[in-house]
Amino acid sequence: MARNPVLRPNDATKRGAAVLSICAVLVACSAVERRNVDEDRPTDTRVAIHLSASAQHEHRAVMLQHLETVQMIVHALAEENYDLAKGLTDSHLGFFRHRELMVRQQPENFPPPYHDLALAHHEAAEQLARIIPTKDLKQILPQFDNLLKTCVACHLEYKVKANS
Repeated sequence: MARNPVLRPNDATKRGAAVLSICAVLVACSAVERRNVDEDRPTDTRVAIHLSASAQHEHRAVMLQHLETVQMIVHALAEENYDLAKGLTDSHLGFFRHRELMVRQQPENFPPPYHDLALAHHEAAEQLARIIPTKDLKQILPQFDNLLKTCVACHLEYKVKANS
């Protein structure tokens, strides 16, 4: 009678699981921090950015694209596809992308501190793209964390509202 061999994860699978676990912890920690902030601040005190319906739609699309890109970068890192992770980071989150997207979102309606946070986000992305080719997760993950911190900081500070 043939026995089924025990499936053992290879090193790439273990590293991928480690990356995904760390990212899950980061997301969970962000959620805990957000809940604690909300408990301390029962009303929504985020700064409202008023946009036309079309600019609001464009801004939402950009935020969703950023989220999808972050997920794809995590997947690429888990698969040890560092070229893809770097390419996604460069093309979707860097400064060039920021300038291209802001033009369609009524940039004059965003306060200067918002732009500062956006630029910090794009700089963190560019720093991440520079470190990815090392293929060293001990260097990549802290920089990835810095990128996520810029996302969280902005979402804690601002919300988009339709012009009335």
